[in-house]
Amino acid sequence: MSFLPVRLPPGVDLRRALDDLAAEQVSASAFVVAGIGSLVEARLRYAGEAAETRIEGPLEILSLSGTLGAGGSHLHMAVSDAAGRVYGGHVGRGNVVRTTAEVLLAPLPDWSLGRTHDPATGFAELVVRRRG
Repeated sequence: MSFLPVRLPPGVDLRRALDDLAAEQVSASAFVVAGIGSLVEARLRYAGEAAETRIEGPLEILSLSGTLGAGGSHLHMAVSDAAGRVYGGHVGRGNVVRTTAEVLLAPLPDWSLGRTHDPATGFAELVVRRRG
């Protein structure tokens, strides 16, 4: 298995940049293995909630993981504020990188990760298919 380390610069939207990177460089399907860095602010959707919560920064990214695919990304992140309080949840759009985001991707050239609405959960859930 090969890995792709990337650095996202200040000012970019974390989720949008990872979605774009997947579409351009990693055959549209990859796992986000790890991520650290900092954010201006965070937008996370907590478990069981319908709406995202805005968390004022500056914030440190403690962990980032998930999947990237043609049908969209599914990312979870834990961040901490200046007092050391930790927040975690589903990554929305609007998580603007403050100084850096260092992310390790595991491209899946033999696999296609997609999303399909699952009536049991009410969400677009992962569909895995072997390519070729």
